[in-house]
This record gives sequence, C-alpha cells and structure tokens, in this order.
Amino acid sequence: MDILNLLRAAFLGVLQGLTEFLPVSSTAHLLIGAELIGYDDPGGVFTVMIQLGSILAVMWLYRQRIVDVITGLPTKPEARRFALMLFLSFLPAVGIGFFAADYVKTVLYESFVVIGWALVIGGAAMLLLERFAPKPVVTDAAETPIWRAVAVGFMQCIAMIPGVSRSGATIYGGLLLGLDRRAAAEFSFFLAMPTMLAAFFYDFIKVKDQIAPERIAEISVGFVFAFLAAAIVVKPFLDFVTRIGFGPFAWYRIGIGVLLLGGVYMGQLG
Repeated sequence: MDILNLLRAAFLGVLQGLTEFLPVSSTAHLLIGAELIGYDDPGGVFTVMIQLGSILAVMWLYRQRIVDVITGLPTKPEARRFALMLFLSFLPAVGIGFFAADYVKTVLYESFVVIGWALVIGGAAMLLLERFAPKPVVTDAAETPIWRAVAVGFMQCIAMIPGVSRSGATIYGGLLLGLDRRAAAEFSFFLAMPTMLAAFFYDFIKVKDQIAPERIAEISVGFVFAFLAAAIVVKPFLDFVTRIGFGPFAWYRIGIGVLLLGGVYMGQLG
C-alpha cells in the first residue's frame, strides 16, 4: 500500500468535498490539484468515484426533506410539485449532456486555458450579478416557480465547460431569475442531487471495468474525505452567502484563474 498515494487521495477528497457545492468549480480544482501533486488518475476513475461522496453528503444533510417529499408524493400536492420542479429542471442537463459529455471530457478537460478563462469570466459575471441582479421575488428554494426552475436547469448546462462550476452556473441562473442569495444556493443543492447522481452512474458504467483492486484503498480514502468535507461546508456556506454574498468567491475565482493562465503561458502547466 502506497502511503503517499493515500495522502494524495485524502487531499483530493477534501478538495472535492470543499469545492463541489461552492461556486468555484470542483472540476477545475481537482484537475489543477492532481497536476500539482502528481496524482495520476487513468480514465478519471478516482474522480468519478469520490464525487459520489459529495453527493451523498448533501443528500444526508437534506435527508428529512428527501424523506418528506418521497413519503408525501401520494397525498401532498406540495411534495408532488417539488418533485416535478426538480425533474423538469434536471431534464436539460440530460438532453444536452447526452450529446456533449464525451466532447467536454476528451477535449475541454485537457485544456487549462479553457479552465482558466472560465474561472475568470465566471468570477466577473458573479461580481456583476452581485451588483446588478434583479430584485429577489423568491425567498424559498422549494417554492421556486417551475418556469424559473427549468430556466435555471438550462443555466446548469453551461457548467459542462470545466471551470464554470455547476453550483456557480445554477446560482447565477437563480439570481438572474429572481431568487435571493440563500434560495439560489439552496436550489443549487437540490438540483445537484439528481444531476450529480445521474452523472455519477453514467460515468461509473464507463469506468467500472477500470477499477483496479489496488486502487480501492485510494478511492475509499478519497470518498470518505469528500463526504466529510462536503458535509462540513454546505451549511456554513449558506449562512455566509446570506450575510455577505458571493463577492469573495468571485474574487477567488478570478485570482485562481489568473494564476492558472499565468502558469500555462509561462510553461509551468501543460
């Protein structure tokens, strides 16, 4: 057992869990982090598997909401409306992802230039939204009108570009469509559940035969640390953006993007 690889796996697990639900792009951080520490992930198997830890963490945090919706489907109109809202807002990612996923993962994931510019442009867009977003008309994510939810679902598809951030794209969409900061962030978490589960199973089917027995320990460590990190960060993030906003995350994105582009143009990153 390679202790150094286990430490690398733990580091990447924490990185995945901390960034998955923040508007800073977990994909970009994992790609950059793996490059910097020299972690080899043939076929992206490790990345696919540890993302499940982050998904399960947010599902655990919202377990009561999930149980209430499932048990209320036969009798409660609000439960059926919530389920329909999520289902319809999830559909755009299914349709667009079916056609674009392979191109994104085989071409765009290889380009640190694409990731760097996506981080910078996304950060600038967030700063503009913080200043010029329309007045909020939705304060409870669960009460988002279905047409607004579907529009946010289309915005989520932009996150297929590495560096954009899935949570960032849905939060941008929410703010543009009249959700307040907390509602936009929480809606992002709700939409993450079906979207990320579907993406996980789609990717898992493709990589399951590449899961070598000797890598199970690394995957397990990364999974556990991704779960713990995500479980720790979600609630404080909600409180933070409610009080302060998204500005610090926007400047962080811009700073990381500039550093990444500088590394590429100076030949430090491939």
